[in-house]
Amino acid sequence: MHRYKELKFWQFSRAFCKDIYAITATFPSDEKFGLISQLRRASVSIASNIAEGASRKSNKDFSRFLMIALGSCYEVETQLLISMDLGFISNEQNNELQEKLTSIMKMMSKFNSTLI
Repeated sequence: MHRYKELKFWQFSRAFCKDIYAITATFPSDEKFGLISQLRRASVSIASNIAEGASRKSNKDFSRFLMIALGSCYEVETQLLISMDLGFISNEQNNELQEKLTSIMKMMSKFNSTLI
């Protein structure tokens, strides 16, 4: 078992989730059950899957949960691009969030390669 709270990419994914909640609070209210919900759930899923995987007894199981978290990262990445296309966020906001997300993905992937 790993101490997920000590993992930098878990810490950053938690902060990233807070960023997503803040940015989606500015979206139109008719997106409450659309992109707002999707972005929030996917961003929560990143940190949650890291934590759940860390509780598993084998590195193989942890790796599987990290891959699920990585999938959620790609989901968020796509949803941010769609949000920008629809004019809900600016190019600058998108770039800032994408940079943070890319950093999390790189750290998570690098860590995952040590598990296998």
